[in-house]
Amino acid sequence: MPGRVVRLLGPSSGAVRQSLVALGLNSSTSLVAGAVLGSITPTLERYPGLLVMVPAAIGLRGNVFSALGNRLSTAVHTGLFRFSLRPGTLLGQNVTAALVLTVAMSFLVAAAAKVVAVGLHVEGTISLFQLALVSIVGGMLASAAVLAATLALAAGSVRYGWDLDNVTAPLVSTMGDVLTLPALWLVTFVLTVPIFPSAFGLLTGIAAVAALVKGWRSRREILRQVVRESTPILFVAVFLSTLAGVVIERRLDVFSRYPALLVLLPAFISSAGALGGILSSRLSTKLHLGLLEARAVPSREARLDGASVFLLGAPVFLFNAVGAHFTARLLHEASPGLLQVVAASMLGGAVAVAFVVAVAYYGTVASFRLGLDPDNYGVPVVTSSVDFLGAVALIVTIVALGIT
Repeated sequence: MPGRVVRLLGPSSGAVRQSLVALGLNSSTSLVAGAVLGSITPTLERYPGLLVMVPAAIGLRGNVFSALGNRLSTAVHTGLFRFSLRPGTLLGQNVTAALVLTVAMSFLVAAAAKVVAVGLHVEGTISLFQLALVSIVGGMLASAAVLAATLALAAGSVRYGWDLDNVTAPLVSTMGDVLTLPALWLVTFVLTVPIFPSAFGLLTGIAAVAALVKGWRSRREILRQVVRESTPILFVAVFLSTLAGVVIERRLDVFSRYPALLVLLPAFISSAGALGGILSSRLSTKLHLGLLEARAVPSREARLDGASVFLLGAPVFLFNAVGAHFTARLLHEASPGLLQVVAASMLGGAVAVAFVVAVAYYGTVASFRLGLDPDNYGVPVVTSSVDFLGAVALIVTIVALGIT
């Protein structure tokens, strides 16, 4: 790689390699998630409202645990990190906050999906408590593994010198993509049992609200701060991601006709969010360390970080397109053709990344200037926004290219 490109990509070639490896793994596993999504289309059609919930359910894992990784990264950089899960420690309180937010926001995902689906006339939507059961139980199953991976990354960063800012967002997004869909799908099997889904969904909903109230009023300062600062932005994130689900469900006919595009979808959205997460993490750490000024006009260093995201994105979106086409062919599913899939991914990706760079910078800077912790705001703002606008960008590109 030419020296000029390496300089643009970041402080060292090692950081570039870490980012590319993490993004490559993110794309590869997101294609697996896309294949899963394509294969469970009959389930999505059988239970209207589930597809509306899918982007928010997937995004929630990335929002909660990427933010956790960002906070741990800042602790590592500032020398405050200690690997202890005792309730009163920095790590213990952060983990507890992540679990509280996961269960509480999973219930909100279900409620948002129901409200938006009914409001936009998605016919035959299943009940709120059925959605809640799938969202909360499926979400917690996936979150257990994602939490373990996040803690392993934090431990590895201390032992092996990894920079969490370069790897957390892509790898956590990867885990969220791969595990959330199968977990949600597994829970749908209990929806055929009479009475049980609604009753158990009601109980899990009550437990979710109780967990949020307890976390909000906790006497532990870090736990209370994280829950109070994260809840409002995650609330907005859930609704934006739910709108993405509506956009996708309204175009389900195109994705059903060409499942290769459905295979592409999770990788496309996840890559855009991961790129924004990398940028947001870098900016947040530099703000905490005093290496970057929170200015309305980005400094040269901030512009270079933004340029690095564009350069990283080009091979990633090309890989996503080629992978989606051949994964679909391997599964004997229809594709509009390799060139058209590549064009949709590259053009839509350019639009999505331009938006992501702007949101990552101004979202991180604004939260810092308001006296809030950008580790709690940067990634959720980016990923929730890209869930919606990324889906719109891809669908508009598909329509513009005449793939219908």
